[in-house]
Amino acid sequence: MDYGRLELHINELLAERGISKNQICKDLDIPRPNFNRYCKNEFQRLDAGLICKLCHYLNIEVGELITYRSPE
Repeated sequence: MDYGRLELHINELLAERGISKNQICKDLDIPRPNFNRYCKNEFQRLDAGLICKLCHYLNIEVGELITYRSPE
């Protein structure tokens, strides 16, 4: 059964703030290949620690980072 999916808005948030993927990965000590999967919404599970890091770094609420999409 399809329950929908979560989408991360990392690319949009970084573009709005003029932050490169290399910079955020360096600042937050995140492996670039893992970060790319999150940016492409190609993840199976979310890492709560990563979500907290991103929210703190970007000064946003979780709802600005993650959106739930209903099944079509």
